[in-house]
Amino acid sequence: MKLQQLRYLLEIERQHFNISKAAEVLCTSQSGISKQIQLLEQELNLDIFIRKGKHILRFSDPGRQIANLAAEIISKSEDIRLLAADSNQRNPSLSIAATHTQARYILPDVVERFVRMTPSVNLHIHQGTPTQIADMLEHGDVDIAIATEALAGRESLLALPCYQWGRSIITRPDNPLVEKLSPTLSQVSEYPIITYVQGLTGRNKVDEAFAKQNLNPDIVLTAVDADVIKTYVRLGLGIGIIADMAFNPKLDKDLCTIEAHHLFGISTSLVAIKKEKYIKNHTLQFIETFAPHLTPAITQHLLQASDNARRREIMHSFSVPFYKAVQRKQL
Repeated sequence: MKLQQLRYLLEIERQHFNISKAAEVLCTSQSGISKQIQLLEQELNLDIFIRKGKHILRFSDPGRQIANLAAEIISKSEDIRLLAADSNQRNPSLSIAATHTQARYILPDVVERFVRMTPSVNLHIHQGTPTQIADMLEHGDVDIAIATEALAGRESLLALPCYQWGRSIITRPDNPLVEKLSPTLSQVSEYPIITYVQGLTGRNKVDEAFAKQNLNPDIVLTAVDADVIKTYVRLGLGIGIIADMAFNPKLDKDLCTIEAHHLFGISTSLVAIKKEKYIKNHTLQFIETFAPHLTPAITQHLLQASDNARRREIMHSFSVPFYKAVQRKQL
């Protein structure tokens, strides 16, 4: 039995049991893959696949079990390679995927402290939507993903709570809304609104809040970047709804901010890593720098937990707190 044969099995499944496509992905020949699968079946003395003529339909029952074990073996062999590479590297690397808001407003201070502590680590930061970030982590393109949406729903990922944050309404000083200490959604909906694009920075919570009260806000512009939202608020195009962390009292002193936690609720930002993958020491270090309550020991305990219920027990036993965005700025 060879590792390459097991890789062939897994790629055939990924390509919906199409050997031709699997061969194309693996840059080898269809006949070569067929030959290796035949040799493996002869060695094991069983049929791994159910076939109809020359076509593969699906795994046989024992074939399904073999594929599951093969995935574990390949994953562990990759861990061995990563561990060796990590130990031999004089200049190890760490790749992080984050949304624009995280990369722009939260990560700079964290990266500065991390680089000061571990100057030998080469950092790479990738930006994308929450879905793109989750895909990058699942495919092994990055070591860490940081976002508010999309990460918790991926079975292959361990997503851990880092800090909570809310939203603010920003306006020009001459807007009558400034005089209201705690505006209602109905009052907010009277003005044109500028906010984030769908799928970013908790936009769904904003939409859900208006929908629950059967309000149809006039969203005149959406953007990925809070700085763009501020620009158009300054121009008088409307009021803005942004993440608290994106407002800087010194740089944005020409704008007024109104806390909107009571309107749109609180969101939780997450840091995620792959469950079935060797985790480098400096990956654990970065997670602790980003979220001090997630020490390497706690993260390892959570990785080894059998299910989500057990993870919740561990979080509770370690009294893991949430860190609000304002606390994050002061770290």
